[in-house]
Amino acid sequence: MIKKNQSLIKLIAVLGLTFGASAVGSVATMPAITTWYAALARPSIAPPNWLFGPVWTLLFLLMAIAAWRIWRLGLKKAGVRRALGWYWAQLILNVCWSLVFFGAHSPYWALYVIIALWLAIFAAIFHFSRLDKTAAWLLAPYLLWVSFASILNYAFWMLN
Repeated sequence: MIKKNQSLIKLIAVLGLTFGASAVGSVATMPAITTWYAALARPSIAPPNWLFGPVWTLLFLLMAIAAWRIWRLGLKKAGVRRALGWYWAQLILNVCWSLVFFGAHSPYWALYVIIALWLAIFAAIFHFSRLDKTAAWLLAPYLLWVSFASILNYAFWMLN
């Protein structure tokens, strides 16, 4: 019973921290959507704005579950701290991207951030895969989406 309670507490904590990071990014993103972002020339590959909310919600949920699967292995297990370190690093970079792209209105500098983000996600997947293949696979859609977002970021920079 204690193990189940601890696992549930870890899940709630990682969900809270992950979606908390999402909320911080949204603070920069939401005001810019109808103002600065709406005025940008849109690349033909840009999806409709309504799609981003559901996609990011699902991705953040998968990310949190992946991190929880690693954390529940225990911080004393070899590799867990490193894997979670990469998870938290990519999450910080995710927030930074929103702050730079939407908050600072800089697709150029955001391109550098998203490249660092992509590398950090890749590193997290690599380290997760050594501990829990399912956790690593849960991050795969996120890596694919950020790959697409990187191309989109580049296209916005080139057009604007």
